[in-house]
Amino acid sequence: MSSAIGIVAIALVTSLFMAFTVGANSNSAPIAPAVGANAISTLKGALLVGIVAALGAVAQGGSISETIGHGLVTGVTITPLAAATTLLTAATLITVGNTYGYPIPSAFTVSGAAIGAGLALGGGLAVGTYLQILGFWFAIPIVEAVLAYGLARLLLGDRIPDTVSIPLLVAGVGYALANVQLSFVPTPRGEQGSLAGFLAHGLVGQSALFGRDGLAVVLVSVVVALVAVAIAYRQLERDVTRGINRILIALALVVVFTSGGTQVGLATGPLEPVFSSALGLPGLYLLALGSIGILLGGWVRSPRLIQAVSREYASLGPKRSIAAFIPAFLVAQTAIILGFPISFNKVMISSIVGAGLVGGSSGSGGVSVKKTGYTLGAWVGSMVGGAAISFALYHVLAAVLGLG
Repeated sequence: MSSAIGIVAIALVTSLFMAFTVGANSNSAPIAPAVGANAISTLKGALLVGIVAALGAVAQGGSISETIGHGLVTGVTITPLAAATTLLTAATLITVGNTYGYPIPSAFTVSGAAIGAGLALGGGLAVGTYLQILGFWFAIPIVEAVLAYGLARLLLGDRIPDTVSIPLLVAGVGYALANVQLSFVPTPRGEQGSLAGFLAHGLVGQSALFGRDGLAVVLVSVVVALVAVAIAYRQLERDVTRGINRILIALALVVVFTSGGTQVGLATGPLEPVFSSALGLPGLYLLALGSIGILLGGWVRSPRLIQAVSREYASLGPKRSIAAFIPAFLVAQTAIILGFPISFNKVMISSIVGAGLVGGSSGSGGVSVKKTGYTLGAWVGSMVGGAAISFALYHVLAAVLGLG
């Protein structure tokens, strides 16, 4: 009994360590283009990364955490030792990447480690789920790069003035934000709800004018989008340069919030079965634990990674940074809806590459092909290496603890 409690304690500490590592590694990437555009300092960006990503972790982290905890391995139940092995392997590899300034994709690493631990337990792969996730992963660079490239060309062109193009893009983000699922927004069925859905339900209850909930949700979302347009236009009307920088920072924080929701599950997911069965606590407490680790990791370790992504991959400038943020936000929210784990490094780098391919006056030296090549190698190596190391480590720990 004492041995089981000790393993659970180790698994919890390992999860906190993994969340710390994710906070330093993956959640720092979204703020990097804003730093590269000189809209915010590195240290201030790191401070905001920790706070905003932690909030996003609690508000939106449940779906991906559930997938990792219950949807990747078949035939076995993840044990505390397997969870600790998965998290320790992934956190170590990501920490090595942080140390040398190469962002390691957390989703690839955690998935690889989960495969290794699951196979060591005698389980099998959830092939259908993995094929869907892999398809989504392969689509990310193409979709992101194309969208970011197109938006960058739009914003850097002379056909549409900034006071029109930027507010319209902000309106789209506002509409999407009104419909994201948040853990603290209640619904009549007890599930997560959106702000638009919550307000729409109240409107339908107050007046028959709004008809069904669906129409009311659209109307509320449009109102939110119009408010976003008005705020963005007002900022640009006062001072275009300062307005663009403020909008850039606001979009960066939206993306950081989303990144927290996508990344906390990588730290908490392996513990989902353990947390509910061994401790009998709801998953929200586990997300809160992960958010603490993300907060600390963002504050302590993210400045180096922010510099690596913002300076070494591409110094985009404000407009191309905006073009990079919007596809990243949309893709990440799609992943949350589907419950698919993703690497936010991959998401942001794909957007940065796409936007960085468009020429402009930002003084960019372009995208570093050598650096990008090293990163691609790290993506593949982290998944394969994570699986092999996790498989071997589980057997070693099981033998040492007398569980093999």
